[in-house]
Amino acid sequence: MEKTACVIGSGFAGLSAACYLAKEGYAVTVLEKNATFGGRARQFRASGFSFDMGPSWYWMPDVFDRFFENFGYKVSDFYKLVRLDPSYTVHVDEKKEMIIPAKMEKLMALFESYEKGAAKKLKLFLEDAQYKYEVGINEFVQKPAHGFLEFVDFKVAKSVFKLNLFTSISNHIRQYFKNPHLIKLLEFPVLFLGAMPSDIPALYSLMNYADMSLGTWYPMGGMTKIIEGMIEVAKKLGVKFVSHAEVFDANVDRGKIESLRTSKGDFEADIYINTADYQYFDQNILPKEYRQYDKKYWNNRVLAPSSLLFYLGFDCKIDKLKHHNLFFDGDFDTHASQIYETPKWPSDPLFYVCCPSKTDVSVAPEGCENVFLLMPIAPDIKDNDELREEYFDVMIDRLEKKTGQKLKGNIIYKRSFAVNDFKSEYYSFKGNAYGLANTLKQTGPLKPKMKSTKLSNLYHAGQLTTPGPGVPPSIISGEVAAREICKNYFEPQIL
Repeated sequence: MEKTACVIGSGFAGLSAACYLAKEGYAVTVLEKNATFGGRARQFRASGFSFDMGPSWYWMPDVFDRFFENFGYKVSDFYKLVRLDPSYTVHVDEKKEMIIPAKMEKLMALFESYEKGAAKKLKLFLEDAQYKYEVGINEFVQKPAHGFLEFVDFKVAKSVFKLNLFTSISNHIRQYFKNPHLIKLLEFPVLFLGAMPSDIPALYSLMNYADMSLGTWYPMGGMTKIIEGMIEVAKKLGVKFVSHAEVFDANVDRGKIESLRTSKGDFEADIYINTADYQYFDQNILPKEYRQYDKKYWNNRVLAPSSLLFYLGFDCKIDKLKHHNLFFDGDFDTHASQIYETPKWPSDPLFYVCCPSKTDVSVAPEGCENVFLLMPIAPDIKDNDELREEYFDVMIDRLEKKTGQKLKGNIIYKRSFAVNDFKSEYYSFKGNAYGLANTLKQTGPLKPKMKSTKLSNLYHAGQLTTPGPGVPPSIISGEVAAREICKNYFEPQIL
């Protein structure tokens, strides 16, 4: 008999799980709370502009390639992918900027210009990071992490010191480089992982390999093109999609979910896979006796940051902006501390500016610029319009100073999004933007479990479970969850 599956949430993890389950013969229905599909990777259009609402960095292209290849397609069947060169610009102080080239020989020359011998050290650093990437992406994140026994014969167990699980990324980088600008450049990816660089395992130098060796890419039309491609694959596999289908509660009988009550009626399935916010589903949808964790457990989790976002449309071109721009002209450690150690609105914020219209003219009217501002902030802090505007002024003033252009009067579209919106739009736990922090105490089996131990037919995928936050990990999370389901219900064919 045909098995049925119900996927809650249509972000990257949900779409991935839906595709893999459908490939294995499941009749799959995807339920989405909001009007449009894609979760945090939705796109909206206003005043002639097309804005990606969430992810804007396309790293680890091999993960996307592999996903589509597993269904007989290529990335190019769904969108045109271009490598950005320069990859991005880092404003390291009021006057100096580092323009990060795509070509390795130019990148090595840049490092050498900041510190004698740094080119050779960069080569060694990235060789080490490549090993971590290959072990991490090809083996570590492919485990469901039900328990530590999964890793007994695994390279992580055999190569624990080479993977630097017990060394901080901060110390690891400083073993190679002394120049503060180079250190800041290499530490920037971990700003979004949920802890100070001194508390993040050096394993995550694999992100530097993804950045500098594999490159920074952009799908023409925006990140939503990935979502559209995944939805097209899913529909060709027979997956059904239901929008405006908010889940209100679960009907449970004898340790098994029988149905979900939603705003679009009741849905019954053999298997349920939740890819929406894990904490919300666990604490608000499930009956108390079937919850995987209690309130205390969730409150003790360390979360990655939230964000203050602004979607801006300008009626002019901004000459000195690149596609990706990191304004790290403030103090890195102070801002990180005000996210992770003493949560508060930052005193001297770092922020990120994305200007996709530099690469893709389709996302803005002719002669205009599409700009996305992002300032990482602590989750669950006070959020109101006054605070948002205060920090908007800080960011736009610094942007004007860097570009030498008066820009406020050229804004023809403006929308903000922050902690309260993450809570209302996605039921995000404490309004976090990136999921669970990647600290050593929240790695592998120490993350919230993918398979419910209270309900025989409930699984979870996404950024609050294995393997963690980010677009590629979320795609992998959906695949791993689907594979685990197939082990229990059908003979698996995945991989």
